[in-house]
Amino acid sequence: MSECGCGAGERPASPEASDLLEPVTLPSRSRGVIALVEANCTSCMLCARECPDWCIYIESHTEEVPAPEGSSARPRRRNVLDRFAIDWSLCMYCGICVEVCPFDALLWSPQFQYPAGDLDELTHEMDVLGGWLSEAPAPPPLDPGSEPAAEAAQPAATDRRGPAARGRRGGLTPRRRATRDPSDSPEQA
Repeated sequence: MSECGCGAGERPASPEASDLLEPVTLPSRSRGVIALVEANCTSCMLCARECPDWCIYIESHTEEVPAPEGSSARPRRRNVLDRFAIDWSLCMYCGICVEVCPFDALLWSPQFQYPAGDLDELTHEMDVLGGWLSEAPAPPPLDPGSEPAAEAAQPAATDRRGPAARGRRGGLTPRRRATRDPSDSPEQA
């Protein structure tokens, strides 16, 4: 105890002190912590690159996926996630990582109480981040009256040579110059 008797500098008696607090009802759109869907993560590093605080740590390695039996295709390579961690002492809960993830591997969880006795305990690894997935709300259902996505509505292209070989540049058809009839010229009128 300090000289003034105010208890400054003392630690709580136990880390379970947060359990004694009354439960708080949060608004529906409040941000808690970020949950990780490990199966969806492809180690693309977009979340780590876009994070303004650089609080996301990702480590991965590549693995060779063999080609199917009897196929002349060469084996593919894919990234395998080794480590995914978020340092909550640096995170400012902006949500850029959740928005930029193209595979929906990161979700907001309503959990907001995660007591730690030391700053090192605020770096949470894959197992802890994956544990919050059970508390994350389900995504909203699709609108039954909405149109299907443009990718789903168009049939898949069977020509694999690329846009240039199919006579298109960047998916656009080349412009043709309009030929002008000299008799339509206003100067000759």
